[in-house]
Amino acid sequence: MKTVFVTVGTTSFDELIENITSSEAVQAVKARGYERLVLQVGRGSLLPPADSCPNIRLEAFRFKDSIAEDIGQADLVISHAGAGSCLEALGAGKPLLVVINDKLMNNHQLELAAQLYTDSHLLYCTCSTLTETLRTMDLSVLQPFLPGQPKNFANFLDKALGVQ
Repeated sequence: MKTVFVTVGTTSFDELIENITSSEAVQAVKARGYERLVLQVGRGSLLPPADSCPNIRLEAFRFKDSIAEDIGQADLVISHAGAGSCLEALGAGKPLLVVINDKLMNNHQLELAAQLYTDSHLLYCTCSTLTETLRTMDLSVLQPFLPGQPKNFANFLDKALGVQ
C-alpha cells in the first residue's frame, strides 16, 4: 500500500497537519496513487481521528521512540524542515518534500531546505503551496544524499547557514 509519512518532529506544526488532511491535499495524494497517510503530529493540538479523511487510510500519533520504521515503510516523506527529520528521511533514501513553517522568525529551516533543494536532494514548499506542490512535483529529479560523510555534512551545514 503506497504510503505518505508526515512528520513534524518534536515540534508543533498544526498548519501542516491541517493542510495535509484537507480534502484538496488528500485528493492530490490519492491522484498520485498513495493510499495511506501516516501522521506524526508531535506537540500540536491536532490529532486527527482515523475517520477524518474518508478517502484515504489515515493513522496519526504524537511520538514514538523511533520513527525509522515509519520512514522505512513510506514511499514519500513530508516533513518540517528540522535538520534531524530531513537527515533521517534522506539517510533512508526516501523522496522528501519539506514544508517550511514560514511563521517562524529567523528561519534557518528555509536555508537548510533551500540548500538541499539546490543540491537536488529534496523538494520544498510552504503550507500555502503544499497542495499545488503535491499535484505537480516530479520526484524523479531527486538525487540521493550519501550518508556516512560527517565532514561533508558539517561543511554543507556551514554553507547552508552562511557560516562559511
